[in-house]
Amino acid sequence: MLARWPRDPLQCLQRRGQELKQQVDSLLSESRLKGALEASKRRDIYQRCIQLKQAIDENKNTLQKLKQADEPIPIGNYHQEKEEEHSLLDKLTHQLQELAMSISRENITKIRELIERADDDSAEEDEEDDDEEEESKESGGEEETQEEEKQENESYQQATSKEYIAVGDFTAQQAGDLTFKKGEILLIIEKNPDGWWMAKSAKGSKGLVPKTYLEPYDKEEGQESSEEGSEEDVEVGDEIAEEPEAKQRFSLECCPKSSLRGNQFRASYFLQPELTPSQLAFRDLMWNAKTGTIRSRPSHVSLILTLWSCKMIPLPGVSIQVLSRHVRLCLFDGNKVLSNIHTVRATWQPKKPRTWTFSPQVTGILPCLLDGDCFLRSNSLSPDLGILFEPGISYIRNSTGEKGELSCGWVFLKLFDASGIPIPAKTYELFLNGGTPYEKGVEVDHSVSRRAHGSVFHQMMMMRREPQLLVKLRSLNRRSRDILSLLPEILIGSMCYIHLLIFYRQILGDVLLKGRMSMRSADIISNPVLATFPKLLEQPDVMDALRSSWAEKESTLKRSEKRDREFLKAMFLLVYHDCVVPLLHSTLLPPFRWAEEETEAARWKVITDFLKQNQENKGALQALLSPDGVHEPFDISEQTYDFLGEIRKKEA
Repeated sequence: MLARWPRDPLQCLQRRGQELKQQVDSLLSESRLKGALEASKRRDIYQRCIQLKQAIDENKNTLQKLKQADEPIPIGNYHQEKEEEHSLLDKLTHQLQELAMSISRENITKIRELIERADDDSAEEDEEDDDEEEESKESGGEEETQEEEKQENESYQQATSKEYIAVGDFTAQQAGDLTFKKGEILLIIEKNPDGWWMAKSAKGSKGLVPKTYLEPYDKEEGQESSEEGSEEDVEVGDEIAEEPEAKQRFSLECCPKSSLRGNQFRASYFLQPELTPSQLAFRDLMWNAKTGTIRSRPSHVSLILTLWSCKMIPLPGVSIQVLSRHVRLCLFDGNKVLSNIHTVRATWQPKKPRTWTFSPQVTGILPCLLDGDCFLRSNSLSPDLGILFEPGISYIRNSTGEKGELSCGWVFLKLFDASGIPIPAKTYELFLNGGTPYEKGVEVDHSVSRRAHGSVFHQMMMMRREPQLLVKLRSLNRRSRDILSLLPEILIGSMCYIHLLIFYRQILGDVLLKGRMSMRSADIISNPVLATFPKLLEQPDVMDALRSSWAEKESTLKRSEKRDREFLKAMFLLVYHDCVVPLLHSTLLPPFRWAEEETEAARWKVITDFLKQNQENKGALQALLSPDGVHEPFDISEQTYDFLGEIRKKEA
């Protein structure tokens, strides 16, 4: 006879799931007893872990094969119940894995040592393979040149193609964008250098689209080629160097708007005060007459996090040169970005290129670009609010000199649980995903799947090989909470310059709230600090110069002077005018360019020479009056602060 489903198969699986839950709960409580510490008892518990996991896997497989047509009686919320049952089984599997790991901790350490040895051996093998590849490349130079010519011809055909197919869904983020679905054919009208192309849909609608969501459309292959291409987009390896454009990206990297289409993702955008709906007062900047300072404003989310490391990050192709390894982070609610996009640059060792670290030990002050300690502020009440992380690299293609950005995956850390309670302050090991945050189940590296089957140890070994990010959420003490409450309600930044942001906010309050003759006055204000300080958030090396100068000045102050807020502000203004203002208008300082090593070195040399000269001359006045000093001319409007103008920019 043919095997048949039992009556009410979903209900039977739910009953079986509850039985398994009771057995897991019983096993967990038994493992907490004193007798469970004995070796024989631990072995017994471990064996039961394996047996229960096998039973749960069987239940999972049966649940996946189950269809609504198998039910004798229609169930209204069938898919919801099936999903809930699946999540219950996943939770039980996770509990068993944690229990097995805690029981056999000694065995795990041995396995880890073996894995690390295997990784070292594989790394040595890779190096040997690379040497062999180099030898083969030298011997087969003619074949390589022919292949390169073919690739150039293919890339040229792709560049000249006008019809493109969408490899993912995209929703318009602002006026002028074009919404499209995966598989839709778009006609490209104009290709802009910022990565946003003017396209026309089959319905005749026109708008800007991100090029990273598109790939050339081949009419002969049609949908099949696009589907195969979208699957291959997730892989990160040698193919990256061969593809004309790195495609595995998501919202942070697909937003060159942050630098080219407005400032709504820059920190300087959120640093400006916000007006109330009536336009008669400031919403996030209020004066406290009793203390003579700006009033502290607590926000819904106020925390500090530390980026520890990234592990098992896939290596890029051999034909590209990596200019920067970094992690970008922002606040995200599952639909849109709610804050500025903050970038932290990572360091790495040549022996371990797949491991990134942050906040390295350096002589002098730590550059703010390398500081892994970040603060976050948000007033969003969304229950899905969290932090979106994206490890990525900036690269240059050796053959063409083309520069670009490549995402190495993404991960989302939700800040509240299902009941609305904030997640605990601890270290989180986050496994990276491929694709975009709007796609589920896409893996960065298909060769290391987190859905691998086998024993618990085998799964643990595979998990160690998955790309992951280590992040620590730190609990706030009273002092940290008071400091963060003086910042804007929405902002992400580095902890190393938070005291300078406080100075800026205090000066902003003095000028806009305390020192204005009439609150109805909308005249521009002559204040170089307010006019230029937001620029420092986009030029981290100048911010480091200010940090260094202020630390040097602060070390000479007495305790009584450090307790005097007005005196500290006056000293800060002097340091700012001696350090920042001359640098911003210096003709010797090259324009800031991201991930250009030569430019960064040239800028830092100019900055260090200037700071050394200031230290020797006890100020910048002598250098400014010297005939050797050349500075760019500027208009007086560049030294004035127009807060209504800044508000108009934000609204625009």
